[in-house]
Amino acid sequence: MTAIDPKLRTTKTTCPYCGVGCGVLATPDGKGGAAIAGDPDHPANFGRLCSKGSALGETVGLEGRLLYPMIRCKGVLERVAWSDALDHVAHRMQHIAARDGADAVAFYLSGQLLTEDYYVANKLMKGFVGTANVDTNSRLCMSSSVAGHRRAFGADTVPGCYEDLDQADLLVFVGSNAAWCHPVLFQRMLKNRQERGARMIVIDPRRTDTASDVDLFLGLKPGTDTALFSGLFVHFADSGALDQAYIASNTSGFDDALVRARNIAGSVTATALATGLSEQDVATFFKMFRDTPRVVTLYSQGVNQSAQGTDKVNAILNCHLATGRIGKPGASPFSLTGQPNAMGGREVGGLANQLAAHMNFTPPDIDRVRRFWKAPRIATHEGLKAVQLFEAINRGEVKALWVMGTNPAVSLPDADFVREALKKLELFVVSENVLSNDTVEAGPHVLLPALAWGEKSGTVTNSERRISRQRSFLPAPGEARPDWWILSETAKRLGFGDSFDYKSAADIFREHAALSAFENDGSRDFDIGALTSLSNEAFDALKPVQWPVREGGAPGERFFASGGFFTNDGKGRFVAPEVPALRSETGASRPLRLNTGRIRDQWHTMTRTGLSQRLGAHLPEPFVEVHPDDAGKFGIAHDGYARITTDYGQCILKVVVSDRQQRGTLFVPIHWSAMNASHGRVGALVQSFTDPFSGQPESKATPAAIAPYEYVFRGFALSRKQLDLPPNLLWTRVTVNGGFGYLFADNADLSRWPAWLEGVAGEDVAEYRDFGGGVYRAASFAGDRIETCLFVGPAHDAGDWEVVKSLFVADQVTDDQRGMLLSGKSGEGAAATGPIVCACFGVGRGTICDTIASGARTTAEIGATLKAGTNCGSCIPELKRLIATTEVAPVKQVKIAGAAG
Repeated sequence: MTAIDPKLRTTKTTCPYCGVGCGVLATPDGKGGAAIAGDPDHPANFGRLCSKGSALGETVGLEGRLLYPMIRCKGVLERVAWSDALDHVAHRMQHIAARDGADAVAFYLSGQLLTEDYYVANKLMKGFVGTANVDTNSRLCMSSSVAGHRRAFGADTVPGCYEDLDQADLLVFVGSNAAWCHPVLFQRMLKNRQERGARMIVIDPRRTDTASDVDLFLGLKPGTDTALFSGLFVHFADSGALDQAYIASNTSGFDDALVRARNIAGSVTATALATGLSEQDVATFFKMFRDTPRVVTLYSQGVNQSAQGTDKVNAILNCHLATGRIGKPGASPFSLTGQPNAMGGREVGGLANQLAAHMNFTPPDIDRVRRFWKAPRIATHEGLKAVQLFEAINRGEVKALWVMGTNPAVSLPDADFVREALKKLELFVVSENVLSNDTVEAGPHVLLPALAWGEKSGTVTNSERRISRQRSFLPAPGEARPDWWILSETAKRLGFGDSFDYKSAADIFREHAALSAFENDGSRDFDIGALTSLSNEAFDALKPVQWPVREGGAPGERFFASGGFFTNDGKGRFVAPEVPALRSETGASRPLRLNTGRIRDQWHTMTRTGLSQRLGAHLPEPFVEVHPDDAGKFGIAHDGYARITTDYGQCILKVVVSDRQQRGTLFVPIHWSAMNASHGRVGALVQSFTDPFSGQPESKATPAAIAPYEYVFRGFALSRKQLDLPPNLLWTRVTVNGGFGYLFADNADLSRWPAWLEGVAGEDVAEYRDFGGGVYRAASFAGDRIETCLFVGPAHDAGDWEVVKSLFVADQVTDDQRGMLLSGKSGEGAAATGPIVCACFGVGRGTICDTIASGARTTAEIGATLKAGTNCGSCIPELKRLIATTEVAPVKQVKIAGAAG
C-alpha cells in the first residue's frame, strides 16, 4: 500500500469568508492548489459550503502574491531583507511616538486576521506603545451590534446560538439578505421551515432573494427599523404580552424606554405611517411575533450600517427583553456577523473603544490588564474609531499607520478622501498577501508579506461564539510570515522583547485564554480559562468549542434566560432610542437614496473571490439596481448605463431595472475597486456620517442622483495576460479560465482598436472589419489556441461573450471554429450556456432554461438533472424565477397509423 505524502493529506480548517465559520476539508493537489469540501463534523455547517467556500481551491495560487518585504526608495518599492524592513518600521514608529506622542501612531486591522494576530497587535499598541488607536474594518460591519449589546447587556454578548435557528417557530430577518450573505445558515433555517413549519418574516427596503418565498415581507422605508420595533414594543405593553416577571426580576429602564417608544410609534397606525407600511402588514407582524413564543430576530448590515444603527439594535433587544425571549432554545436576538473573525477581534479588544478579553476603558479594567501584561504605558482612554482615524490622518494628527489585511481605500466611506489622507502619512505600512490593491496603490512606504488562508494557523470565532482552528495546509511561500510574528519582531525592536517572545500561535492563544480568566470569577462573559493549559498538540487538535469555557464548567452555556447580565446591578437595560431621523435629506439635486451591499458570489473587494472564474460569472459587472418607475422618470434603460452622483463622488454602472428595488432608492454592490473596474468604486460615493455610539458609518442612505450615460460601442477582450486597455474606456476585468476577460463600453472612434491590438498581440492577427457598421473583431492564435481576441460592436452586437469565452478556454480551436469565431455566430456545438446561475457547479442560465423547457418544473427536478441548487442553495430563488418565466416546449403530437381519428 502506497503511503500518502503528508503534504497532501486532508486538513480540517475553517472558511475565511463570512461569520458563519464553516468547517472545511482541504486537500492539497501537489500543484499549488487544493480540493475543497465541507467538513461534515463541524457544527456550523455539517458539511455544507456556499459558492464562495466551494471555490476556495481556485483562490490559493501565488499569482499576484506579495512574497518579499519591500521599502519605497525614491518613489519605487524595492525588495529588502526582513531585518531591514522591521528595523525601519520600528525606528520610524519610535521616532514619531517620541516626537508627537503615542496617539500619533495607529493600527487599522481586519476581521480576516486570526485571533492570535489580533491579540498581539492590541497588546503591542494598547499595552506598550501606549495608544488605543487600534481599530478594524469590523467597525464597518458589526460595531453597532457591539454597542447595542453593551448598552443592554453590559457586555458584547451574543445570547443565542445556531441551534436556535433549528428550534425557532418564527424567524425574523431585519436588514439581512441571508440567502446570499449567509447561505449555509439560511439553508439550515429553510430546513426548519420544511420539517417543522417555522415561519419567516423579512424586513428590508429591498425585496432580496431572502424574501423570495416568505410568510410576510415588510418593505419598510429606509431608516425606519427603530420605529417598527418601537411600535412592536408598545403593542406588547398594550396587548398584555409582556413577561412581567422577567422584566421585574432581571431588567431596568423599562418605563423610560416605553415612554420613548410611544413617542416614536404608539400604535399600529402610527407605526404604519412612520415606516411606510400598510396597517394590515404591521398588525400581522405584531400578531405573529406576539403569539409565537419561539422567535429569533436575525439582524445584519441593514441594521448595523446606519447612523442610527445602535438604536435600531436596542429597539430589537427591547422587544426580546420585554417578552423574556432571550437565551432560550429557539428564542433570542441574533447578530449575523459579516467577517470570519470579527468576533475573535472583539474578544481581544480589536475595536478602539475596548480593551482585551471584553474589558473596557474603566479604571479597574485598565489596571487589571496592565498588571496581567506587565504593561509599562497602557492606554488609559479610548482610541479613534475608523472614520475618525482617517479624518485625524488627513488633519496631520496621526502620522504613522499600519494597515493589516484590509483595503480601506475601497471599503471606507468617502473613499477618495481616504486615498488622499493616506498620502499625508510620514510612515505608512501595509501587511498584505497581494502585490496590488487600491490601498497598496496609495503608496505605502513599507510592504510586508503576510501569510494567506491555507498557509497561516491559529483560531477564529464565528457568530455563535464558537472558536475553531484555521490550520495551514500549504507551505509558506517566498518570505511570507504570520502577522503575529511580524508584530512580535517589531515589538522586540521597540524594546519590548520579553513580553513578545512567542514561539507559536499556541503560545499566544494560551496567554489570551489566561487573560480571559484573570480575576474573572464569572463577572465577565468572555472566559476561556479552561483552555489556558492546552499543550501544543492539544491546540493543534482543538475541536470547535463555544465560549464560555470556564474552568470546571461545561462549555457553551446560554446567556440571560434567567438574567445574570454583566451590568453593574446584574440587570439587563431597556434603552430608550432616539426618534429616528436620517442624517442627510434628499432634494431636487439628489432625489434618491443610495444603498450599498454585497452580492451572492463575491467578498469584500474581491482580493480572493476575484481569482475564481466561477464566482465572477454570475454578475460579472458592477451595476445599479433601479425601480421601473424611477427608471422611467430619469430615462434609464435596463441593460444600459447610468451615472450615479453623490456629494462625494460618481460611478458609471450597468443598469438593472427591477421591481424588487424600492421606489426612490438605488442599490449598488460594494465589491469593485480600481483594480478590477474603471468606474465601479461605490465607496467613493458613500457619505461618512457615523452612529454616535458605535462609530459605524451610514452605508445605506446616501442622497444620490442618477442619469443615463450613453455609449456608442460595447465589446469584450480575452487574453492570456492582463491587458492595459486604451484610455477613456468603461471596463470591468473578469477572471476566466486560462486568462483574463474584459467587458467594456466605448465612445471613441472605432479605428483606434486595430493599432492597440497590434501592440498587444503582435502582427499575426485575424480580423473582421465593418467600420461602417460599427463592428471590429480580431483574434490572435498561438498554435491551435486563442491567445488574444477582441470584439467591438454597436450596442448589443459585439458578439456572444459566453460562446467566445468557451472557445478561448479550449485547448484546441478547429479551422471551422476559427472561421465561425470572427463571424460572431455560435457555430455547431457552441451554443451559449449563458451567464452562470449556479456558481457551485458552474451551471449557466441557458442550460437551465433548456432543462425547464424540456419539462423540469421544480427546483428539485432541475437539481436532479443539472445539480444546480443542490449545494448551498443560494441560486434557488433565481431558479424559481426562471421556472416562472420559461415556457415548456409543446409536446409534438404523433399520429399513429390506423388509430381512430
